[in-house]
Amino acid sequence: MIQENSPGQSPENGSRPAKREETWGESLRFFILLVLAVFAVRSLVVEPFNIPSGSMIPTLQIGDFVLVSKSSYGYSRFSFPFSLNLFQGRIFGSEPHRGDVAVFRFTRDTSIDYIKRIVGLPGDHIQVTGGKLFINGIELQRDPLGHYEILDESNRLLSGQLYRETLPGSGGRAPVVHDILKLTDDGFANDTPEYVVPEGHFFAMGDDRDDSADSRFQGDGPDDLGFVPMQNLVGRAPIVLFSIDERHPIWQFWYWPVEVRWNRFLHIVK
Repeated sequence: MIQENSPGQSPENGSRPAKREETWGESLRFFILLVLAVFAVRSLVVEPFNIPSGSMIPTLQIGDFVLVSKSSYGYSRFSFPFSLNLFQGRIFGSEPHRGDVAVFRFTRDTSIDYIKRIVGLPGDHIQVTGGKLFINGIELQRDPLGHYEILDESNRLLSGQLYRETLPGSGGRAPVVHDILKLTDDGFANDTPEYVVPEGHFFAMGDDRDDSADSRFQGDGPDDLGFVPMQNLVGRAPIVLFSIDERHPIWQFWYWPVEVRWNRFLHIVK
């Protein structure tokens, strides 16, 4: 038979079960496990990155937050927070595909993250002539989409032509069709030597072709990227989580709702 006690009435033994209080040691253990879980997810699964510059316009906008897959290319020291030097080279490594939008460490300062499109793989011959990209001697198809204007991170107007470019596939994958922005067909970046991508490296370019410090710049300057070692890869960026048009200081919270770019929520990166 179930015995019901009236409010305030104690059980037959005259006492209530004591409520177990969490000890300081248990709280510390929970905190350590939480930190380890976050460390593991950021190191081995996914990590969010903010886009601070316009070098990947129109594919990525300033203020985009992209989700980067850490397992896409395997793991190196740069996969881990603080670049912990736990081992040499890459483990579970796989070569990226031509056309991937990837995050990697800057060749001259590996504390800095870059995001570009991979256009050249080991052995590829890369050249830009008259503003047009050639891979292995073949001019890439690009179809004009019309005029395009946008402000960059310095509030400078970028005004040029939008094109839809087709990169040849690699590793048995289909060609990659994506948009690029061309501001001019003049200057060194539009008439380069022919580069041959060395083994263990890749050639990266920004989709904003005339406003990107990328692998076309092979000198000794502080901003020259050159060929990027595969070890510097952090991961592939397949999706934009959300995007904010950061025109106002963060403390002006009343602008937050109108600064969210709702059309870029869970936007697939092509």
